[in-house]
Amino acid sequence: MEELLPAYNDPLFSILLIVIISLIIAIATYGWSVYKQQKEQGSLLKFLDKFDSTECALDTTDMPFEQHMFRPLTLLAKAFENSGEYHKSISIYLYLIKNISNDLGKLELMERLGNTYLHAGFLERAKSIYVEILRKKPRNANVLYELGVVYEMMHQYEKAKEVIEPLELLGEDTYNLKKFLELLQITSNKALATEDKLEKLKQLLDEEPTLYRQIVSALLRLDTYVAWQIIDTERIKEILDILWFLPNSQLDLDIIASNKQLSTLYYAKGYLQKPTIQSGIFSIDMIATARENGFEDAELLFSYLCKKCKQSFPVSFTRCPNCMAINSVEVEEQIAKSSPKTDYSLL
Repeated sequence: MEELLPAYNDPLFSILLIVIISLIIAIATYGWSVYKQQKEQGSLLKFLDKFDSTECALDTTDMPFEQHMFRPLTLLAKAFENSGEYHKSISIYLYLIKNISNDLGKLELMERLGNTYLHAGFLERAKSIYVEILRKKPRNANVLYELGVVYEMMHQYEKAKEVIEPLELLGEDTYNLKKFLELLQITSNKALATEDKLEKLKQLLDEEPTLYRQIVSALLRLDTYVAWQIIDTERIKEILDILWFLPNSQLDLDIIASNKQLSTLYYAKGYLQKPTIQSGIFSIDMIATARENGFEDAELLFSYLCKKCKQSFPVSFTRCPNCMAINSVEVEEQIAKSSPKTDYSLL
């Protein structure tokens, strides 16, 4: 026994022992990582199974996957989404997520899937997708923004505000977003007295002038007199459609008569009889000139451009339906022959 003891003090034996232990640790670590990856994959597949739907028009059940199919299928999914065929886009994204092996690729596709659910109006599904992505990658600013949009659309404004703190920790400027959510909370709060809403809205406009269009619209629904007091004649172009579609009952004739731009606008509209052609807005002046010369069939048609993504829409928005930007609407008008009058209001 004593003759065997020196072997334990042999440097070669110590090195061999260290190598063996390191090898055991490496094998165990590798085995654990494989097990964890398989478990994560199984967890993801189980998670995605919740979103499988028989409503999808594309049957991908027996479709064999090959790597070269990835790009064409993602382009096809995006094309389906852009054309409003969300069910087809969703089925392709689910198919790709289940078949690709790249983890970052999976997360990117999951974000696209969440966006598709968001645009399609499946808010609960979009929320589930975004929460799952953030569980795996918490420092994803885009997904945090998108989750906030979902909460906002679900009228869960306190939840939407909770997303702001992690965004600020990531260095994002959230001032405009905070003010926008504040506006939504004020206007949606049924327990708040009208007088308190009016004061809060006027204060918010002082703090954040970019909310001018939304606040004017909200004030016109609450108190016409107060709304006309804050209408800025230098910013008429921003609310031209709102002013154009106002019914007679909501006009403040004293303010209108004292301002050449407003007088021209409502002369062109046909509400005033005294000719005025000094608005500085080409389309309004053209209609007013035509009216003065006996042509009364001119009308304004409006479209709404997102200043961020440059997409145009036939109806106004507070968030761009395409890129979800706030305070990005730009009113565009064009002259057309009038159809039978309806006096519908945009408010």
